[in-house]
Amino acid sequence: MEMTAMSLVTCLGIGALSGLVAALAGVGGGVIMVPLFTAMLGLPQKQAVATSLAAIILTSIAASYRNSGNAFVEWRVALLAGCGGAVVAYIASDWLRSLSNRNLTIGFGALMIVLGTRMLLKELL
Repeated sequence: MEMTAMSLVTCLGIGALSGLVAALAGVGGGVIMVPLFTAMLGLPQKQAVATSLAAIILTSIAASYRNSGNAFVEWRVALLAGCGGAVVAYIASDWLRSLSNRNLTIGFGALMIVLGTRMLLKELL
């Protein structure tokens, strides 16, 4: 991807929005970056997913440092969940090659709808 002044500003804006959502809701990479990388930067779904995972590293480190200082991090839970997530993500990253961008996009969109609906219903009912 060619990095123009506009795409540079767009990347920084997507990162800033993702950082805000990550700090306040614990999400940002997949939920914010992936859709915006595809819509605003024209990245194919697979590249958006992989780029989001790489970009969220810095956001995660910064927020985790601050949240740890505020005594919000349950480190045993974080480390165990992180280990499980790292092992499965490493393996599943190879699956990304076998999925089409279309099927990946449909699956991601469906997951966001299901999880979002579940969260809303849980709070409203």
